[in-house]
Amino acid sequence: MGRADGEAGTRVGTDAVREDAADAADGSGDRRREQRGWYFYDWACSVYSTSVLTVFLGPYLTSVAESAADGRGYVHPLGVPVRAGSFFAYSVSLSVIVAVLVMPLVGAAADRSGRKKPLLGAAAYTGAAATTAMFFLGGDRYLLGGALLVVANAAQSVAMMLYNSYLPQIAPPEERDAVSSRGWAFGYASGSLVLVANLVLYTAHDSFGLSEGEAVRVCLASAGLWWGAFALIPLRRLRDRRAPARQASAPGFRQLAATVRDMRRRPLTLAFLLAYLIYNDGIQTVISQASVYGSRELGLGQSTLITAILLVQVLAVAGALALGALARRHGAKRTILGSLAAWTLTLVAAYFLPAGAPFWFFVLAAGIGLVLGGSQALSRSLFSHLVPPGKEAEYFSAYEMSDRGMSWLGPLLFGLTYQLTGSYRDAIISLVAFFVIGFALLARVPVARAIRDAGNPVPERI
Repeated sequence: MGRADGEAGTRVGTDAVREDAADAADGSGDRRREQRGWYFYDWACSVYSTSVLTVFLGPYLTSVAESAADGRGYVHPLGVPVRAGSFFAYSVSLSVIVAVLVMPLVGAAADRSGRKKPLLGAAAYTGAAATTAMFFLGGDRYLLGGALLVVANAAQSVAMMLYNSYLPQIAPPEERDAVSSRGWAFGYASGSLVLVANLVLYTAHDSFGLSEGEAVRVCLASAGLWWGAFALIPLRRLRDRRAPARQASAPGFRQLAATVRDMRRRPLTLAFLLAYLIYNDGIQTVISQASVYGSRELGLGQSTLITAILLVQVLAVAGALALGALARRHGAKRTILGSLAAWTLTLVAAYFLPAGAPFWFFVLAAGIGLVLGGSQALSRSLFSHLVPPGKEAEYFSAYEMSDRGMSWLGPLLFGLTYQLTGSYRDAIISLVAFFVIGFALLARVPVARAIRDAGNPVPERI
């Protein structure tokens, strides 16, 4: 590239960044309309996280694997002996590894082309289709269930990476905690609404002429249909931004290598990602394994589990908004640290829960609900301040890799602990390490300096 071409490319890139900044700072109705459309992707996809990953698929896929197990309780995918009770956790781990391989390519393509929306649509509808196909999971088809879980969970990770990367483009710095928290609140409200319908269908399945297994499969498939239907709203309202020319010459893994080199020049951003990687792994594992713990270790029925998860969803709406308000008063970092301390106490309480006692499981669910949404929403908004302008998708690819990329470690530790000890209590208490280490690492990050190093204005409270 010649000098003139380089200067022209720099001007185009600068113009694109200024255009995005002007859009974010603009108080027009178009910006609010785009924000509302953005909220609706959380409304669309959170049903998968709630009804599928958290409530129904874990216990159901475990029972399918158990029906296919040999006399010692093992299944043999690809000839590898796996305890049936660990198959779901291992499948979640595999899905995360697949997502880690795909996300950098998609993130680089999104920033290079400036066309996030078509990629978001492709990922969303791949996940929705795989989730809908879970209707055909039954009998001893545990391999089908594992394959669909891998596809759906990986697609969800890619879609969330693209979705999150819109946040710094649609909200100025002073609005991001609130906008991010509202997005999570929309998702938990959606999860609550659909869980009520799931609870009615599951508990009254005989009245609908369905067996218990058929009712579960309908609930799984309906989550995929919901995901696909409501994804239309953000795909209509969100808009693509022009890509800076400086990114156009670095396709695929070359862009990933450039992103890694760029992030190495911002060690404080990397320090935050490391802390987030650790504590969020604990959060994701609790979410995905809570129903297995409740059903297998505590002996609770499916209706009790659904009611508990519904309680989590309802309180998470209030919790996300309440922690967002606390962040405006005390700063996002302090609020996140407080939530991590609460997560640690919650897991210790979970270890001592008596079996067959729904009341105490509901108390535990209430504690999780109050900190769940806020800790995730504030982490997302805090990271958005650490993203250099014009590099949203590639940096949020790294963020989502931190979100999902080490989330195989928590399920793997959970599954291995159970395989070695045969105790889900030992498995659940092992997750405390993620919150303690994450707290210590986050406490050491000077976030105001990290924001300045990224070239962004520092909010009054952070």
